[in-house]
Amino acid sequence: MATLKERIQEDLHAAMRAREETRKSALRMLTAAVKNAEIETRGELDDAGVAQVIQKQAKQRRESILEFRKGNREDLVAKEEAELVILEAYLPAQAGRDEVEAAARKLVAETGASGPRDIGKVMPPLVKQFAGRADGRLINEVVRELLGS
Repeated sequence: MATLKERIQEDLHAAMRAREETRKSALRMLTAAVKNAEIETRGELDDAGVAQVIQKQAKQRRESILEFRKGNREDLVAKEEAELVILEAYLPAQAGRDEVEAAARKLVAETGASGPRDIGKVMPPLVKQFAGRADGRLINEVVRELLGS
């Protein structure tokens, strides 16, 4: 079975042959980001490391989409959204709000967290549980709603 990095390379070559410009561009940027991360760590990245790079790239796209919307640049929003879809194909299935909320409720009950002061008891285990599967902003939002801050 091919590693995540090999799969990205194969998909890049396929996109180049098929002349899919958006896919080619997104995968080239991803490949460069993986290469830069490997240079920083002075070694090959495993699948988990590559997944972290993809997660980071996807987060950058989400933030860019928000900023471009504020600036009324729908052309750039469309480009970033298309690239985000391509990147998300390499990530594990994302957890929905309901799943995050159920896990948060369970953790709040287990830890006895009762108010905004107890966010620190709930956030770290939840972030760890949903690493790579849910956005930190979503987790934070759910926890703050449950603890009423």
